[in-house]
Amino acid sequence: MKIKLSREELSSKLSLAARFTSSKITSLSTLLGVHLKKEGKKLHIYSSNLNSFFHTSLSAEFEGEGDFIIEPKKPIEFLSFLAEAKIELEIKDKQLLIKSGRTKGKFPLMNVTDFPPPPKIEEKKQKIKTEFLINNLPLVLFAAATDETRPTLSGINFLTNEELLLVSTDGFRLSLVKTKKEEELPSVIIPADFLREITHFIKEEKEIIFSYSAKEKIISFTLEETEFYSRLIEGDFPPYEKVIPQEKKTTVTLEKEEFLRNIKLISVFARDLSHIVVLEVKKDGVKFTPKTSEGEENSAFQEGEVGGDEQKVAFNYKFLLDLLNAVDSKNIIVEILRSDAPVVFKIDNNQNFLHIIMPVRIQE
Repeated sequence: MKIKLSREELSSKLSLAARFTSSKITSLSTLLGVHLKKEGKKLHIYSSNLNSFFHTSLSAEFEGEGDFIIEPKKPIEFLSFLAEAKIELEIKDKQLLIKSGRTKGKFPLMNVTDFPPPPKIEEKKQKIKTEFLINNLPLVLFAAATDETRPTLSGINFLTNEELLLVSTDGFRLSLVKTKKEEELPSVIIPADFLREITHFIKEEKEIIFSYSAKEKIISFTLEETEFYSRLIEGDFPPYEKVIPQEKKTTVTLEKEEFLRNIKLISVFARDLSHIVVLEVKKDGVKFTPKTSEGEENSAFQEGEVGGDEQKVAFNYKFLLDLLNAVDSKNIIVEILRSDAPVVFKIDNNQNFLHIIMPVRIQE
């Protein structure tokens, strides 16, 4: 079997497929590879880690029939150094030979056995504006858990009622976005890792096709000839409503970029002190210090609009950095009930977003 095709296109799509291969040792070794198969006049590319699936295709010229599986890392690296626009692939003696002019590279093939095909979704497809995903997902993705000890926390909870809510939490913080129910999205929990990948590839598009199978517990996003699938997370999302404070004693409005700069500044010292930064709210602003009581050294002050009681509250500074880097607004509004209660953060240009961080207990 011989295949002539574009080097750049193959390299780009192999790199994309590699992001959906398994990164863990598995009994199904083919999940470590990418499956390439001639179907009609196109070369189809598949990859999967059993939780997510990827499929795309590209035009090519063929001699013969067949399919093969390769471990993608070395071929992708080899392709990146080639200068020719057109290349040739040849399958011979269980090896893949990549030719570019007089340059050749040989790579071992994996056995074409038990490679899982993409799931089939027969339900109705609909179009979603990518603007909806690009504007809202960054506000919740950073707060989802990155480990899988509690699976439901590693996903984004989509709740469809009169409004559409997007909620994420890792047990220490929570993000919530309310939007108009313009799209008929189901109430599901979608893996955050999968959605992070999707956001990388839809930025230049106006619309993306979405479909959902309640029977198979699968969703898919389709962009031209490329399809992304993911299994949904099953289980009950925590009752997030109970975490949201219904009252406050202090409200602080701070300019976001200066807030971010001060957290970065104090983090230089807080890294050695359990990553804790203390915010001491005064009548005219906020004093920032690391978790220490050694005088006035290692501190910063930011003027702000303060209403209510003077208070002192402490956080893991990484949580504050994640929030401040994720939002795009001029000002941050901080609402504090007391030093041991969840603290609410809002932004001045989106009343439908709120973020909550559990403070760290400190000795007075």
